[in-house]
Amino acid sequence: MIHFFRSSAWSLDDLRQKWLHIVLQFAPLKREGEAVILVGDGVKQAKEARHMPGVKKLYQESEDVSKSAFIFGHLWGAVGVLMGTTGKVLCLPLFLNLQDGVKSIFSWEDGHKACDDSHVVQMIDQGYAAAKVLGHALFLLDRYFLSVPALQRLDLRNQEGTVKLDLVTRAKASAAAYEYPVQTGRRGRPRKKGAKVKLNTLFASRSDAFQAVTLPLYGKEEPVSYLCRDLLWGTGMYHELRFVLVKMCGRQDILVSTDLTLSPEAIIRLYARRFTIETTFRTMKQSLGAFTYHFWSRSMPKLKRYLKKDESQPVDQVVDRNARKQILQAVNAMEGYMMCSCIALGLLQMVALRYSKRVPQLFFRYLRTPSKGIVSEATVMVYLRRSIFCLFARNPRLTITQIIREKQETPEVQDELRIS
Repeated sequence: MIHFFRSSAWSLDDLRQKWLHIVLQFAPLKREGEAVILVGDGVKQAKEARHMPGVKKLYQESEDVSKSAFIFGHLWGAVGVLMGTTGKVLCLPLFLNLQDGVKSIFSWEDGHKACDDSHVVQMIDQGYAAAKVLGHALFLLDRYFLSVPALQRLDLRNQEGTVKLDLVTRAKASAAAYEYPVQTGRRGRPRKKGAKVKLNTLFASRSDAFQAVTLPLYGKEEPVSYLCRDLLWGTGMYHELRFVLVKMCGRQDILVSTDLTLSPEAIIRLYARRFTIETTFRTMKQSLGAFTYHFWSRSMPKLKRYLKKDESQPVDQVVDRNARKQILQAVNAMEGYMMCSCIALGLLQMVALRYSKRVPQLFFRYLRTPSKGIVSEATVMVYLRRSIFCLFARNPRLTITQIIREKQETPEVQDELRIS
């Protein structure tokens, strides 16, 4: 398997495109109108290897005092899509890619243009790449991704083709916006903005200005009050955005959408689903072991932990063509391993959604209370590890549906039913 991930017999881009088409065809995607719902975020994974490409000193913000403020590791950009039924919504991972510490390495590839884009801008490109296959999409992102460069890249991508990508994110508490300009008819250049509005001051508005509704958030009905305003945002850009000021359970948040036709209730419901990608990260780490990779190369210069500010990276000093090829193979192996992990988790999620309610006795798991709804990915994994090799040994052409039917008739399942 180590040689498989470093092989040039398969293409990572082709694998991503094929996986996107499979998700579009078989996954029960959640939609808001005609738009699929994408979720994006960055995840940092600590790595101690001295000869592993892409390892860089990273800052991690956390309220947990047991976590170090700075780590050496990889920064991954992840894009997923919401799918599920009425009772269960999951974030199916589409792909993850390295977005920091590897820009100079990728520039060694033939025909590859030098890329100095930030992590925020790269996430917009990755979301648009998924939307080109899945169709019109809404992209749920954290407040870190609301920036002028991100909106500029979003407008540029939307002008390229027929696919449209819109953002639903959150603004900082100190954010400011501008009213629409009022043209006075005087001579001179038309105004681009109106009066400045500090968004956090709008929470002090009259109570009758906020609308009270009850929305299904985080698995239960929650009372919410909101105020919706369409304003201009971004110094020098003045992009039209829809701001929704939300009061819920003593908290105050400012949600933002680039789609001005999206209702405030829909914006609140959608942003509440953004946390599903954090659950996906936890499953990939704890159940699947997706972040336990260790691909390295002896051609990679040793990591310098105390690099001076004006000193160049050791990888920039690699000029040998064979050494560069080996380093590129290590980077592609890491991204290929993460892509296979995304496919594995996505298949587990689709099996859980499709077969949990049809034949729940098959997914009985000892030392665990049987789930009344959709079982977890770990439960499906335990069942497949226990039975899939025996079933395919008898008939390698079996489909998942045939496996389920055959497994129902075995004595082991009848024993499990009697025990449960």
